[in-house]
Amino acid sequence: MPVITMPASEPKPMISRYRLKARGLLNSISRRHDFDGALIQIDGGFGCLHPWPELGDPSLEKCLADLAGDRRWPIVRRAVRCAEYDRVAREFEHSLFEDMEVPESHATLTRQNREAVALAVDAGFTTVKLKAGRDPAAEAGFLEAMVAEFPSLKWRLDFNESLESGETAEFLLGLSKNARAAIDFVEDPCPYSESAWIDLHRKTGVNLAIDREAAPLHSAAQVMVIKPAVDEPFLLGEAAIRNRQQVVLTSYMDHPVGQTFAAWEAARLGLQFPGLVGLCGLQTQSLFEEDAFSEMLGAGSPVFQVPEGNGLGFDDLLDALPWKRLI
Repeated sequence: MPVITMPASEPKPMISRYRLKARGLLNSISRRHDFDGALIQIDGGFGCLHPWPELGDPSLEKCLADLAGDRRWPIVRRAVRCAEYDRVAREFEHSLFEDMEVPESHATLTRQNREAVALAVDAGFTTVKLKAGRDPAAEAGFLEAMVAEFPSLKWRLDFNESLESGETAEFLLGLSKNARAAIDFVEDPCPYSESAWIDLHRKTGVNLAIDREAAPLHSAAQVMVIKPAVDEPFLLGEAAIRNRQQVVLTSYMDHPVGQTFAAWEAARLGLQFPGLVGLCGLQTQSLFEEDAFSEMLGAGSPVFQVPEGNGLGFDDLLDALPWKRLI
């Protein structure tokens, strides 16, 4: 892969705003259906800004102001980094995915839906991630029913810290032995506390995954979830090795350009640290109404479909967008 070099005087970024329309509520802490973001272009390289204020990100307008200025926010710096990688690959007229292998993914469900589970199984998924926390009692019943119907399927539950530690223990210990055994991990069940998470793992035997507070010192989790839209994968990957944690990379439930960047970072981290990266969460395009960009990623399946083109791909679609220079 060529060495990245920055131009002597970087031109002003250009942006193209977009709006994604979700097919349903995406998690327990957001009531939105419309999600505004912006694709960025810097010297011919492309990236994606898709903030989640519900998760602590600045608003889109603040991100754009930061992009035009100091670039202090991690989400802005990562979008710029994406554009740098993409620019270099386009200059050499090759795909960033050449000689790269993207890890397979789980399916993502934002609500209890038996038909969606059956479709995921038919599509070849071996693991389903369920966005949980709105109604834990109903979700426990749904999980029990699905484990009985699809006994070979593994489950990942993402609560976005919607429970307390005691509620988490009650939820998990209230499940049958078979249901607990089918859980691959529970992501952010409650706010991170080293003592509380150690106790939860000891009591329940269920692996816990850290996401929203992912950091090198959070060693009580068995799994580290990395989102390349806001995280530097190599730094966290090295920390995960020290903490003997499995690593899962996921999209930011963002635009297909950002989703593809996450897929490339997952492939790159897996190449750098063999055996570190597990089954990922890179297939989120079906959570939104279809558009020309998501069509290039294909129907949801465990295997990521790399979009054709140079860099991250999408050449013709990106060229056809209306671009406005940031002032």
